[in-house]
Amino acid sequence: MSHHRVTAVLLTAMVIGLAGCSGGADSSEEAPGAAEPADSPVLTTDPAGTVVPLDPDAEGMVFDPVTGLLAVAVRNPTRLVLTDRAGVPVREIPLPGHARHLQLAAPGGPLLVPAEDSNTLVEVALPGGETVATPVGEYPHDATRLAGGQVLVADELGGTLSVVTDGEVTGQFDSQTQPGGLAGVGGTAGVVDVADFTLTTYDVPGGELVDVVDAGAGPTHLVADARGRFLVADTRGDAVRTFTAEPLELSSSFPLPGTPYGLAFDATAEVLWVTLTATNEVVGLSTTGDELTEVARFPTVRQPNTVAVDPGSGRVFVGSRATGELQLIDP
Repeated sequence: MSHHRVTAVLLTAMVIGLAGCSGGADSSEEAPGAAEPADSPVLTTDPAGTVVPLDPDAEGMVFDPVTGLLAVAVRNPTRLVLTDRAGVPVREIPLPGHARHLQLAAPGGPLLVPAEDSNTLVEVALPGGETVATPVGEYPHDATRLAGGQVLVADELGGTLSVVTDGEVTGQFDSQTQPGGLAGVGGTAGVVDVADFTLTTYDVPGGELVDVVDAGAGPTHLVADARGRFLVADTRGDAVRTFTAEPLELSSSFPLPGTPYGLAFDATAEVLWVTLTATNEVVGLSTTGDELTEVARFPTVRQPNTVAVDPGSGRVFVGSRATGELQLIDP
């Protein structure tokens, strides 16, 4: 692809995106910055299901339906803990830096692990744990694999998106201010900019920015559902917002008070699980209709920043950043 053409497209879109989210505010007003999870209160209700001890600062989880392994990122030291479906650790894998997001490249692996403070993407084979590390941009926060095999990495503090192909950076987009959550629909990637409060789509194989829209008062994370839509946690705006991918536009908004943060999608049941960090809860939202509907709600461990789901059994896993505990819920 032509580097000059891509850069021109990206810069133009960046100007449009910045203009679109300025809202005519007084330039002297300080921007609110990236939304963060709430500082969760002390528990007043026992967590649902079973709670087992894990490790400090558990944040970032994904369940692999092929191997039956749950991967959890923990700290002190930074590593991945692989557990079975019951939360019993079976393997530990050292990491070069801490991670807050984990995704599967495909069922069966590898795991995509953005090791933030090491500026590397680590791909971890399952079940054995063999690793391949690729240097990317500054402070990689999330990574997702697209239909063509390319992996897109959100370099949060670098304002870039790194395209990784077979363990090497083969391209880069520079049209983000502070990229956060990522998800893919086919060859199209959705990217939340947590500083500009936007959702942007990219044709990654074509090397082009496609569209950019407002994504709420403080969006953080997103997933794609079984209908090819992007579901965004508007953490500051207390809502989950649903966007069609083509064209990129808001199709519905579901109010969800409680500072929604962690997301996991059960593709079998077509249920989105959302953690509420201000109320220590996890909520299940059905995605089968044009608008989301609440189908489940459970009390959780304290500071539930992260959630994963087993699409085979429907078991929901919630990790506590505060206590290092792992919660297992069978809805």
